[in-house]
Amino acid sequence: MAEPRRVLHVGRGAAGFQAPGEGAVVLGHCDYEPPLRLLASGADAAGPQDHWWTTGAPPAAIEAFDDGQGLGWRSDSEWTFGRLQLPESAASAGNDLEALSHAAYTRLFAALAQAGTPQLLRLWNYLPRINQEQAGLERYRRFNLGRQAAFQQAGRSAFDGAPAACALGCPGPADGADGPGASGCSGLTLYFLAGRQPVTPVENPRQVSAYRYPSRYGPSAPTFSRAALADLGSGRTGLFISGTASIVGHETVHLGDVRAQTRETVTNLRTVCEVASQRAGRCFAAEQLELVVYLRHPADLDAVREDLAAALGADSPALRGAIFVQADVCRADLLVEIEAHGLPR
Repeated sequence: MAEPRRVLHVGRGAAGFQAPGEGAVVLGHCDYEPPLRLLASGADAAGPQDHWWTTGAPPAAIEAFDDGQGLGWRSDSEWTFGRLQLPESAASAGNDLEALSHAAYTRLFAALAQAGTPQLLRLWNYLPRINQEQAGLERYRRFNLGRQAAFQQAGRSAFDGAPAACALGCPGPADGADGPGASGCSGLTLYFLAGRQPVTPVENPRQVSAYRYPSRYGPSAPTFSRAALADLGSGRTGLFISGTASIVGHETVHLGDVRAQTRETVTNLRTVCEVASQRAGRCFAAEQLELVVYLRHPADLDAVREDLAAALGADSPALRGAIFVQADVCRADLLVEIEAHGLPR
């Protein structure tokens, strides 16, 4: 099986994008299929369609943990990558996503302490039926209630200093999902990357910080920074950009127009890169990022790819390695969302 094109290599000695290659030590990977449906990938994204996280540490230095109840991670003592899966029946109050997300993050924080890498760098959250209502409140907003409460209970910042993150919706097992990798998900899945040093948060001046959203978006604001800069060792800095969409201020713009939303999203990505470059003293460019593009409607794939090619260049590393996935975005009126990570050019 072919190796994926590029991965973010983190370790004590060096950091950079490279294929894992023979003998590489993999900490873990974000698997986009299942529960999300892979739609397409760029010309250079051959092989398994996910992002792999490797380390420069020797295999003997890797600690692996699996509690047999959905939580597993691998760590080289400097970096930890893991996954936590909880079925909704695990919630303490029936099928209550607030209780489930609180339980998941409480377990996550305990796991990071056990691994000796307490600082969260990046989080990926996947939950079924993200935009549906549950007991009078959208499920994403219930998820935010539990997540923020867990951060605060653990003494972690749920506001300034929060890690980069995204939250996407996947079909439930009874939702009639079809197609390869679209079997649905029965609960909450978290992927997490953590280290020893805290990230430097990056915000977008075009947008209200997500954790400062007004109450119209739910009783608890989302807990993430627009992006985060991470010290990768040897003078290298990595940029992790959270799920980014067509939002200006705190409002969704270009309702119903996927092309305009895509262009606005690219503008936000460029703005985050500019701010990150100023903060880090190094140049980050949108054209050099590793992209994962989430589409609400698979029929929009060609239009979004065309607009991304026009904005970033059809032969740019970003487009040649992009991964396109079907997923519900956290707001029902958003049609496309893009997450990214990269190194200075």
